[in-house]
Amino acid sequence: MTQQPQATAGARLLMGGLLLAAALLSACATRPPEPYDYTAFKASRPASLLVLPPLNQSPDVKATYGVLSQVTLPLAESGYYVVPVSLMDETFRDNGLTMAADIHAVEASKLREIFGADAAVYITVKNYGTSYNVVSGDAVVVLDAKIVDLRNGALLWQGSASASSGENKGSNQGGLVGLLVQAIVSQVLNSATDMSFKVANVANNRLLSLHRVNGVLPGPRYVAPKKE
Repeated sequence: MTQQPQATAGARLLMGGLLLAAALLSACATRPPEPYDYTAFKASRPASLLVLPPLNQSPDVKATYGVLSQVTLPLAESGYYVVPVSLMDETFRDNGLTMAADIHAVEASKLREIFGADAAVYITVKNYGTSYNVVSGDAVVVLDAKIVDLRNGALLWQGSASASSGENKGSNQGGLVGLLVQAIVSQVLNSATDMSFKVANVANNRLLSLHRVNGVLPGPRYVAPKKE
């Protein structure tokens, strides 16, 4: 009987510790990201951008042009002149450069001399394609990007974004068997319809539009939508 108060006090202490730990974890999970340092970006004030062929680190050979073909719109809507990707691609091919890794290795000053752009956009495709992971068969696209001033080689901005075809799926009521069947069906459909191409469009917009935290700054041609 004499040990009961001590046991109760110990249980309360343990419970208090667990609650404190949970509170700390919750605070860390909801903490907003640190503000991006835009000092170099604001000083550079680029007006024209050259988007280089994305470096593909995924096993899908369609990733580079699947992303590249949809990257101009979010940058143009953000107020930048974007060198047409067809012109960029043809120019490099005429000079014997067809691999993204080789193109990314070209010196900034040389890119400036050839294309006349203020800055270049370097994109890396970390993931592109449909994968089957036991209970999931979603198309996933993960992108990293950076913007480099071609006049002095300074890093102006960098960021990452991702998108998945499974983001809006509802809960499955069929148990594990239902999840497995759904995963297989999703994988087949995503592969047959090239769902990754559509998902890449979402990832591109998340990465390069103005509507993200710590995203690309507005360009000189940006016109804010009128408020109704």
